Formats: sequence, C-alpha cells, structure tokens
Amino acid sequence: MLSRITALPFFVLLMGAGAVAMLMPAVHGAATGQFVSGRVFFYGFVLFGILTVLIALATVNYAPRSAARSHLTTLLAAFTVLPIMLAVPFWVSVGRISFLDAWFEMVSSFTTTGATVFDAPWRLGTALHLWRAQVGWMGGFLVWVAALAILAPLNLGGFEVRSQPLQGGGSMVQITRIADPSERLARFSARLAPIYIGLTLVLWLGLMVTGERAVVALIHAMAVLSTSGISATGGLFWAGSGFWGEFLILIFFVFALSRLTFSRGLVGEDRSNLLRDPEFRMGMGLLVVVTGFLFLRHFFGAIDEQSVTGIRAAFEALWGGLFTVASFLTTTGFESRYWMGAADWSGLSTPGLVLIGLALTGGGIATTAGGVKLLRVYALFRHSQRELERLVHPHSVGGAGQEARRIRRQGAYVAWIFFMLFALSIVGVMVALSLTGVQFENSMVLAVAALSTTGPLAEIAAEDPISIAGIPDLAKAILAFAMVLGRLEALAIIALLNPDFWRN
Repeated sequence: MLSRITALPFFVLLMGAGAVAMLMPAVHGAATGQFVSGRVFFYGFVLFGILTVLIALATVNYAPRSAARSHLTTLLAAFTVLPIMLAVPFWVSVGRISFLDAWFEMVSSFTTTGATVFDAPWRLGTALHLWRAQVGWMGGFLVWVAALAILAPLNLGGFEVRSQPLQGGGSMVQITRIADPSERLARFSARLAPIYIGLTLVLWLGLMVTGERAVVALIHAMAVLSTSGISATGGLFWAGSGFWGEFLILIFFVFALSRLTFSRGLVGEDRSNLLRDPEFRMGMGLLVVVTGFLFLRHFFGAIDEQSVTGIRAAFEALWGGLFTVASFLTTTGFESRYWMGAADWSGLSTPGLVLIGLALTGGGIATTAGGVKLLRVYALFRHSQRELERLVHPHSVGGAGQEARRIRRQGAYVAWIFFMLFALSIVGVMVALSLTGVQFENSMVLAVAALSTTGPLAEIAAEDPISIAGIPDLAKAILAFAMVLGRLEALAIIALLNPDFWRN
C-alpha cells in the first residue's frame, strides 16, 4: 500500500499533504471558538481530499519519460500552482481580501519568505496565522527533501560548487539513471521527517517553558525551523518568551547555517565534522564580524553622545545585534526586542544595507535559508585569497588538497556565474516593479526581500516600513514569482529551459 502511494506523481502527493494539513487549523478553530475558520478549513480538507483521490486514481499508472525532469518541473508547480489550493480556505476565511492577495500570502509562506499583505497581523485569528506558519513549515520541509533527492543529483542548489566529475568523464547527473527520484524522495522524507518534526516540537516546548502562549510558540517554532519569519504577534517584540526565548531561537538558527546539523551522512560528501564545514565556519565568522562592527558603531556613538548608561545597556545592544544578524543571515527575519534599544543607546540608526547584505549572503545549501548561500560565498572568498597570494608569489602552488583546489577553481567559477545571475535577477525585478509604479528605493528592498526569501526586510531594512498591501496587484504578482525564483534559484530555472534537458 505504501509503495503504491509513493509511486503516485509527486504533485499529487503534495496535494494530499496540503489537504490533510488543513485539519490542524480546523481543529484549532473549533477548539478556540473560531468556528467560521474551523469550518472553512474542514470543508477545504474534504473538498481537496476528494479532488486529490480522483486525480490519484487518474494518474496511478502515469510514468514520466524522465523522472528527474518531472520532479524538477513539479517543484516549479509546487511553488506556483499548489498555493492556489492552499489559498482557497484562507481567502474564504478572511473574506475581505482579493484572491490574488490570498495566493500571494500562500506563495510567500510556502517559499518560506514570510512577506505579508497584512499591515496589522494581530487582526487575523490565530487559526489563520497557524495556517500561514504551517504552510511555511511544509515548504521548509519540502526544501530539505528536494535539495537532497532532486537538486543534489542534478548538481543544483549549491551542490555544483563541490561537485566532482565521476570516472569516465561523467557527472553526478548520472546518479539519476541509477537511483529513481521517487525512491530517493521516499527515502529522504522518511529519514528527515522525524528530525524536522522533533526539532519543531523541542523548540515549541522550550518557548512555552519560557512563557509563550502555546499557539504563538508553535507558530514561532515553525517559523524558525522553516526560516519563514511568520509571527502571530508581529514579531518577537510582543512575544511573551522574552530574552530566554530569543536565546533558544538563536540556538536553532544553526540548522539554517549548515546541512551537516541534520543530514550528515545522507549525501556522500557530508561526512566531515561540523566544525570543519566551510559553511558553518563562514557563517560563524560573519556573525562575529558583523555583530562586532555594529556593537562598536553603537558604542562609539554612545560615547560621542555621552549617553553610556551602563553594562546592561551595552549587553542589550550586543545581544540585539547578535540575534538580529543571525536571524537575517539565515533569512528568517526576526528582529530582536533589543534591536531598537541599541539605536536608542547610541542615537544612531542601524543601516538597512547591513541587513540586506546579510540576507543576500544567506545560509547553507540544502537548508531552508535563501540567498546566495554560504558555500558559494566561501568559494569566492577562497578564490580571491588565492589570487592575492599569486600577486605576491606568482609561481606558488596552492595547497590544502584536491577538494580545496576544486572549490577555488571550478567552484568559484560556477559560484560567480550564480552571483551574476542573482544580481541580474535583482535588477530585473527592480525594473519590473518600478514599471508598475513602485518607488525605486522600495523596489530595491522588495526585490532583495523576494529573491532572498526574507520577507521582513520590507518592514525593517527600508527607511520607512513598506506596505505590500499598498502596491499594485501586478507588483504583487511580480514579487510572488520572484519569491519562486529565489526559492528554486536561477540555475534550476535555466536547467528547465535547456533543450538538452528535455531532449535526453
């Protein structure tokens, strides 16, 4: 029975998972007196559950000519078409928004971006916030599984930086001829699901212990594990968990810095120690450098203003910088409750370009974080370091082993290509948004927020908070597709447009 289910088309399985997921907000709505929302989500479960069964019966014997191509196109459809189904109960429950806004909200959640059209999120019921967080949580798990089961064999999603040719001139693409992607999806899902669910439960319980309400703690736990930054309270400033809640969340940010924290040994190249992982070391280095820079900036600003008030204010400024830097580096977008306290302490506002740069850098490959990814930044850093060495010693020979040389050469080459594609994507989205009437400065922040899947940038990085509800509908559609592009990455989209990929 299980083998028959896993043999169904990937998109059908995603539809079934989305339909079953509607039961959670339905039960929560019924338990908390939000009967309208609970009833709508239950009807959605029944309607889309029946639709999924009918489609499953119609496609039970469907066998695509290329399973790898089929799963890659399904990923594209999952982030564009599936949110239509997920948006229906949300749209009906809210009642006062257009279906485009509801679809935008679901695309934003499922791509773990976390941008929202609601300027006052507390006006929504907790059942609707739970659904937003749950959709983002499912999208984060899909990214975990798809990165290892689909993108890794195709040398996409950052794996191309460390890939090495197989004997005989082949590549990792040949793995798809040996291991069926459907089998890989089932195997990796079974291995990763207990880890993903267990980490979410641990963080949920920890946040409740620190004083947070159960439903808000669950929403924040899902938002941290998926790096969606979705909150029912408008951020951590209004959360009841306080400093210890932020401390606990900071620990869980590590799962967005390196895939070795949860998937060590699942891919052949992932057997090294976490402390030796270049992504983890690069991420920790950025945390120390950027946090130190921000703290010293506020410290000297406080001295100039003669407003140094004591060790407590300095510690709060340091902690607010550390937590917020880690949050935006992992593209979560949570702002520490002490973040603005640092500005009050020194009288200096923190430049939004720092947060934009952190979001552009992003977290580790095969994690829920977006951005350029730390491994690509590491490859460019090592290549630059080697070039500087050659300026001093032109005939020197680079050491550190074969893998290091491959990262400095081929890895840096493909990383630079991706970086240029990412930069061109930002320019393209900015131009498209400007043509719809969005101001140039706002279009830049929105483009980076969408492509790096860091929705809270729109509220924090700009000089004044950007209201997504106030931009034209065409601009919302452009942002939604930019989120999909940022989630799948440009190389995956280009692979779909490659004629050889369809011909073979």
